[in-house]
Amino acid sequence: MGKGLMIDESSEFGARVARHLREETVVWLTTVTPSGAPLPRPVGFLWDGSENVFIYSQPGARIRNISANPKVTLNFRGDASGGDIVILSGTAQVDESRPPAGQNAAWVAKYAPEWERAGMAAESFSERFSVPVHIRISAVNGF
Repeated sequence: MGKGLMIDESSEFGARVARHLREETVVWLTTVTPSGAPLPRPVGFLWDGSENVFIYSQPGARIRNISANPKVTLNFRGDASGGDIVILSGTAQVDESRPPAGQNAAWVAKYAPEWERAGMAAESFSERFSVPVHIRISAVNGF
């Protein structure tokens, strides 16, 4: 779809996509290794209400994969019957302009309860997941 992607919340599918993006706390991010193998991993995320999703990653394989091939997908879990499938395709890049997770008010508001349940503080999350990544969504598919 490219520049200016808008999720049509007036459609049943678009409304479901937007609900997942607003309400879910985990999405599966799939990157591709240099050898061509898909590498799915669950990640926390923020959606800006338009075509951008932001995550914080640990340094390592995921970031190396994005640097080598920025094409990624984001998949929500679906339901137990194989329905409610939402797949977002896009391009990822490291975004050093973003604040650390523990200083990002929207991130803290969304994930502080998760950190508390895991016995983790904002500072320790920020240290562990120190690489901010911006994903620009180019296509939305599913059923």
